[in-house]
Amino acid sequence: MNELDQLRQKIEAIDSQMVELFEDRMKCSFAIAKYKRERGLPVLDKEREKLLLDKNAKLVKDKVLEAYYREYLQDVMDISKKYQNRLMEGAKVAYSGIEGSFASISVSKIFPQANRIPCHTFQEAYDAVESGDADLCVLPIENSYAGEVGQVTDLMFSGDLYINGVYELRVSQCLLGVMGSDESTIKSVISHPQALEQCSDYISKHNYETVAFENTARAAREVANKGDVTVGAIASKETAGLYGLKVIDHDINESANNTTRFAVFAKSPDVVKQDDEVTTFILMFVVKDGAGTLAKAVSIIGEHGYSMKAIRSRPTKDKDKSWQYYFYTEVEGTIDSSDGQQMLDELKKECEFIKVIGSYKSQVRI
Repeated sequence: MNELDQLRQKIEAIDSQMVELFEDRMKCSFAIAKYKRERGLPVLDKEREKLLLDKNAKLVKDKVLEAYYREYLQDVMDISKKYQNRLMEGAKVAYSGIEGSFASISVSKIFPQANRIPCHTFQEAYDAVESGDADLCVLPIENSYAGEVGQVTDLMFSGDLYINGVYELRVSQCLLGVMGSDESTIKSVISHPQALEQCSDYISKHNYETVAFENTARAAREVANKGDVTVGAIASKETAGLYGLKVIDHDINESANNTTRFAVFAKSPDVVKQDDEVTTFILMFVVKDGAGTLAKAVSIIGEHGYSMKAIRSRPTKDKDKSWQYYFYTEVEGTIDSSDGQQMLDELKKECEFIKVIGSYKSQVRI
């Protein structure tokens, strides 16, 4: 056997070892995909990829080979993502609305491989996950102009699902109508109450009457079915194409930076570690009766180095207790730490009820 054959034989032996290691790595990718599917986490994690590339590249002794190794490892990770995406296909994601609604658009952007399940209400979408009819649900939790979505906040308080991700979707509301309609023919507009609120100045300027509807896309479909030039819908431009409507006017929402935050709900919580750079957790609590209990609860959160990004109150709707409120807070930092657990222990002394809804690494614009 000459020298070339010997080298080739050595490479074959190395390749055989690499086959086993590749299979082991892909088995781990399978387990990761299962974890992500159960918790509604995206396949791509740019921070994690960069960390691995930088960390492993330092192990290469021959610095001439470092750039080649980075390319090799990136290819391996790309293959792993393709495999995970394949495994993620078929995940059932519920949302409130129909095709063309902003919720449907958000689901298609967050989970492009998923099977979308349209529901009539937020409650129905939430219940679909609790019952196992859906793997995840995506629901709006806040709009930059109209504020919180109270119905969804109440579901967080009363339900058992966790939030593992929050995404921002820029919302551009349009005035839609049937062919032959225009601003002058429209007399009334129908849409979801929040969409009507977001476009209140435009509606007032044109003296349109308003009719509340359960969903923007369903409002558009209703206008298409009516075929009436005096009735318009406020919805997305995507909806116009779906239901054969014309865009009479676009970007009619009062705020140019109109954004809705959508949350991914799942049965299992994600574990956000202390060393993750940008983390937020959502906390709900009901304080005990007594003077200063809310102030004490807020002080406890601050004393442990946490910063509250938001705090809101809503009635508990407890039939036995009138005028009792629960508090919704979004807090920067990780709850999965000794300091976080100590904070929760101290809060329990001031609260009748306390609940961590979930944690997420960062808010992503989609």
